Amino acid sequence: MTFKVFSELSYQVYMPSTFLFNIEAAQTNGQTIIEEQLTTNIACELETLISPSGTRFIRTTINEPQNFKVTYTATVTTHHQLIDEHVTNSVTALSNIQADILPYLFPSRYCQSDKLQRFASQMFGNLVGDYAKVVGICDWIYHNIEYLLGSSNSYTSAVDTMSERAGVCRDFAHLGIALCRASGIPARYFTGYAYQLQPADFHACFEAYINGTWLFFDATRMIPSNGLVKIANGLDAADTAVTNIFGNTYCNYITVGCHLVDGKTFKPLNAWENKDLALSYG
Repeated sequence: MTFKVFSELSYQVYMPSTFLFNIEAAQTNGQTIIEEQLTTNIACELETLISPSGTRFIRTTINEPQNFKVTYTATVTTHHQLIDEHVTNSVTALSNIQADILPYLFPSRYCQSDKLQRFASQMFGNLVGDYAKVVGICDWIYHNIEYLLGSSNSYTSAVDTMSERAGVCRDFAHLGIALCRASGIPARYFTGYAYQLQPADFHACFEAYINGTWLFFDATRMIPSNGLVKIANGLDAADTAVTNIFGNTYCNYITVGCHLVDGKTFKPLNAWENKDLALSYG
């Protein structure tokens, strides 16, 4: 599918401040960027930084108090891989996991998997195959955690979400990741532009590493499984924040959009409706 994505972030800067933006579409085997443009309302130097995980950061410093706005637009084609259902019945041997995957097994700031191991074992330990376990985790989250705007903040962790039984997409993703890791399945945070998301915003979900492939999961069920343009992956939201700011600023607004290119027909794929459907974003 081919999507046009858009984001605009506006800030009031009160003192010299450095911004790290993470709003550009990822360049992966599963995505082709046809065209993209990043502009600002004032003259400033923009530096591109690429992290070891491939995240594309834009760094800039605003030295004087003023209004600062950054706008990003892109046309992106996504290439999804559907995985045979029989492959998903496998169990990943932890002894064979490569070094670059290992960090996604460990607890992280927002995903305290070590505190959820007993719960994960009791609830999902009897399910056969890693894919079945992750599907079971997503089903449990969907049916037991209320999607409630304003119910969490930037400090809310997976354990907090378990306790409060409410959250937003970020919290659903963190809980899914934590329960996967507690079950011995590597999992990572996924942030992106989302087609048909209401209200329009950046969207968070996660990927689980099963039989050598990162497979996509979204416990919120708010958008089609094939309706995202990936921005970045990370251990959790701390790795993939849309903006990191070092200074004194105030966010005036954030506007986000994701639309189909004119003339294209969208055929939604929803993994929660077909338990044999495994989808990879590459």
